[in-house]
Amino acid sequence: MTATGEDLRARLLAHIRSSRLFPQPGVALLAVSGGVDSVALLDLMASLAPDLELGLAVAHVDHGISAEASAAAPRVSEWAGRYSLPCHVEKLQLGAAASETAARNERYRALRRMQAQVGARYLVTAHQADDQAETVLYRLLRGSGVFGLAAIPQVGPRGLVRPLLPFSRRELAEWLEQRFPDPGSRPILFDDPANADQRHDRVWVRQVIMPVLRDRLGPDLERTLARTAADARADRRAWAAWLRAVPELEFRREAGRVEVARAPLARYHKTLSEGLLRALAREVNCVLGPKRARSLREFVLRSTSGRRFQLGEGWEAELALGRLRIVSAGEQTLALDRSRAVAWGRGDEGCAWWPDWVFTWCTETAKETRRVAMTTWVTPGEGEIRVPEAGDRMVPLGGVGRRKVRRMLMEARIPARERQDYPVFVRGSDVLWIPGICRSAVAVPRVGQVAVRLDARVRTGR
Repeated sequence: MTATGEDLRARLLAHIRSSRLFPQPGVALLAVSGGVDSVALLDLMASLAPDLELGLAVAHVDHGISAEASAAAPRVSEWAGRYSLPCHVEKLQLGAAASETAARNERYRALRRMQAQVGARYLVTAHQADDQAETVLYRLLRGSGVFGLAAIPQVGPRGLVRPLLPFSRRELAEWLEQRFPDPGSRPILFDDPANADQRHDRVWVRQVIMPVLRDRLGPDLERTLARTAADARADRRAWAAWLRAVPELEFRREAGRVEVARAPLARYHKTLSEGLLRALAREVNCVLGPKRARSLREFVLRSTSGRRFQLGEGWEAELALGRLRIVSAGEQTLALDRSRAVAWGRGDEGCAWWPDWVFTWCTETAKETRRVAMTTWVTPGEGEIRVPEAGDRMVPLGGVGRRKVRRMLMEARIPARERQDYPVFVRGSDVLWIPGICRSAVAVPRVGQVAVRLDARVRTGR
């Protein structure tokens, strides 16, 4: 291999490490379309996986837009096999009339489904420097403002990683040529016909606008646009820091959602509140243009609690109990099966998952049990975690009388959409614990007695 190729691999490894793109070991699911960029991603990540302590798997989405596009899946599967990697393929039925936006949204939904099936910590895509430059220009033409000009982030929600952003399409193509100098061993690449269809705005920018600007402004156009994106990202980081620096905003971020207090936004100057709303949305990778930010501010000022406002591309805003929340309207996680219960307490220790929660248990001597806590102790035995039911009641620790569980959740200011799926620990017909809300007077061990310790933790986004 030439020095250039070795240098690309070394630079990519240095970039991944300095940016901490994969901060923990785990499985990385590589999104491979079959084109130059994604096949280079596959080859580079296969060589770096041992250094990064990553297991790899491959995902491919056939959009079902054209017969030609269906030819890519066998090629991707073949190349995954050469690296001894499992390949997961999902075929959609979008049809030839599908828009660029619809195809992108459905592709990510399919990739997220495969990520969940594989149990992958990371979802890795092959966006590179040319994609970044085209996105900056496209968003500039669309009038997206400084937040949009920050363009494609290196990391996104739920483990989304884009490690190739510093590298150009030309560099990646040269990498493959150097890695496979014998044309007979070189990957058979797939060029999606949609990438040449100028009815798609981004294709038009790539094939028509970028060449004209490059001829006029010189070969440094991509670097100039990259600097614009870097400046915009610096501004965006400043807004994100402001969200966290102002105590009265009561900023909170959890898995798949973000929220702040409503009242300050109503008091601030229009420009400041709109900037904060755009920064808030970006925390969950929701991009708001200036027009949508103005509309969202009007919604915050004039709407009542419980109302929702659609932000586009699967996101919505909700007013609840004096707070503004931005959440995914179509969460990529599977909807909670309300008939399903999760067991706890089996064995000396264990772990259970719930949407947005992780629960662990172990056997140890009990400490003092508190009424409101994220850790509690119960007498030995097993039980279940389930959603609240209409007849659920409990006697609070230190209290008198049986109280309705749903009423207690409402009094704790849990938003209505969360109350129906809030985890409740039960044993038989007894409600023992509502994590962070209330411990019942049932099954409370004496201090020093052997007991089951239960710990609850809210899963936070990256």
